[in-house]
Amino acid sequence: MPNFITKRWHGYHMIFAMCFSLILIAVLATFDWHYALLGLVVFLFLAWILYEAEQRFRKEFVDYVLTLSYRVKGANQSAVDRMPIGILLYDRNDRVEWHNPFVKEMTGRDQLVGVSVPEVFPQLKGRKSAPERMEVGERTYQVIHRSEERLYFFRDITRLEKLEKRYEREQVVIGFLHMDNYEEAGSGMDDQERTLLLTNVTTAITRWAQKYDISLRSFDSDKFFMVFQRESLERLIDSRFDILDVVRDMTRQNKIPITLSIGVAAEGPSMVEQTQSAQASLDIALARGGDQAALQDGDRTVFFGGKSNAVEKRTRVRARVISHALSNLIRDSERVLIMGHDQPDMDALGSSIGVLKAVRNVGKEGYIVIGDSNPSIDGLVEAIRGHELEEALVSPERSLQLMNENTLLILVDTHKPALTIEPRLVDKAARVVVIDHHRRGEEFVRDPVLVYLEPYASSTSELVTELLQYQDERMTMDTLETTALMAGIVVDTKSFAFRSGSRTFEAASFLRRHGADLSLVQSLLKEDLNRFVKRAEIVKNTEVLYDKIAIAVGEEGESYNQLVIAQAADTLLNMKGVSASFVIGLRADGKVAISARSQGEINVQLIMEELGGGGHLTNAAVQLEEVTPEQARQQLEDVLRQAYEKGGDTG
Repeated sequence: MPNFITKRWHGYHMIFAMCFSLILIAVLATFDWHYALLGLVVFLFLAWILYEAEQRFRKEFVDYVLTLSYRVKGANQSAVDRMPIGILLYDRNDRVEWHNPFVKEMTGRDQLVGVSVPEVFPQLKGRKSAPERMEVGERTYQVIHRSEERLYFFRDITRLEKLEKRYEREQVVIGFLHMDNYEEAGSGMDDQERTLLLTNVTTAITRWAQKYDISLRSFDSDKFFMVFQRESLERLIDSRFDILDVVRDMTRQNKIPITLSIGVAAEGPSMVEQTQSAQASLDIALARGGDQAALQDGDRTVFFGGKSNAVEKRTRVRARVISHALSNLIRDSERVLIMGHDQPDMDALGSSIGVLKAVRNVGKEGYIVIGDSNPSIDGLVEAIRGHELEEALVSPERSLQLMNENTLLILVDTHKPALTIEPRLVDKAARVVVIDHHRRGEEFVRDPVLVYLEPYASSTSELVTELLQYQDERMTMDTLETTALMAGIVVDTKSFAFRSGSRTFEAASFLRRHGADLSLVQSLLKEDLNRFVKRAEIVKNTEVLYDKIAIAVGEEGESYNQLVIAQAADTLLNMKGVSASFVIGLRADGKVAISARSQGEINVQLIMEELGGGGHLTNAAVQLEEVTPEQARQQLEDVLRQAYEKGGDTG
């Protein structure tokens, strides 16, 4: 019994009281022993009463504590037996030592003691830490593992699991659908034919929406707003947004077929922001050339479709507006820095020289950021030596020193900061202009002041040439400047054999009138014999998959420059029966480069984006770090296999 309880009778206060009584009796005896004797009798009687009361209290208290302990023990046992939580103890050999009745009900087995835990619950086999959840029959259980005590707790969360899945299925998804070429496709048709075309396409879209339980509302002749659930989105992903193929195929007989662009946002902190994300996804799909769906799910944007080449629909009005806006930005800047992508090619350097001409035309100070030269631009860099353009070439380190708050940075032939020659320059710049012809990817410059991104163009040099046409009419161009721009167009179009529209030839004509030297272009593009031999080494290691995809890997331990890898891909594409080519090679900087080419039947851009790269439908690439060429080949084959398993092709 605790001391604080027993001391209630014989604490110091009682001792003092009893002693004081004895002292009083002793004093009384000095006066009259009769009264003292009577007081002693009374004292002993009171002491006996106190003693009996103490004994009775102790007995009653012990009985109470025993009864309470029994009840608590019974309640504990009842709780362990009846609580909706399973408890299982196991020994060092992973055999069941003890369990409560809940575990028996979980498994439906009468005898569990002595049985191996993995035999009872296969999900717990070979795991150092138990899974957070596991399925037992039709029920779902949360697993809590205490390895120090060799103890498992199981909690039935079947209802919670169903609610979570229902919540996931019923999440609101917002999207926009846009008919890309409606105005162009309807040109040359009378009102009746145009109405019939729109009716047929709209009917197909409506049937598709009904099939996938999508609430569809038109807010313009060629634009639709969509609201649906996550469950429908999963079905759309499985079908790879098949409405893209349906509309393209049903209007294929038109001179200009109608294609669709779709932007979808699967989640967002609010409905307003989710709607804005869906609109941004549509903008990305349109910037990539249309005929595709862009799905923003979390932090990643996934693309579907993009099987057709973009229809050229740039207008000279846009080129003129961009040209004037660019001139105003240059005038408002102290200096201008121009930068292309890492390992620049002829298009990147040629377009940089064209932009530099626009900068100097308004009397501003301009520089071209360039790192180490490479075989792609060696000829042009050598031609610049001794020319007035040489003083405009600066290193990345020097460009960082030149950058200040009033410096304008112009990116050409790329819109991804990570792929630029000096990514720190993009982070440091207060104002950035983007001029590019590649399809827009997930990564993009943050808050650019001006964007001229046209995937319909053959090259960035073509875009820059058009911008120069709307500069000062009295502007004169040097032969080397026009030749550099012409070389950029020639390289990206494979001598006007690919991606060459009417605007491409108009740009080339403008450059030719201003002194572009075609013989100098051929001289700049002359091939080195050693480069030809190295390209042949890659080509001989070619393997054909799916009867139409050629994959070549460079010699092990041998390094190749980016130009050789790209040229090898072009060479393979010229082989009979090859619809797409992929060339893998180790670069001198330790990265593994993959160059991809196609005739248009296969979208190599989507394949390269799966590996972290990008490009165009017919021309794409990626650089991989910390992998070997053989590992890169395996990753590529895995992506190709998944593409064929999902959609039957890689488009």
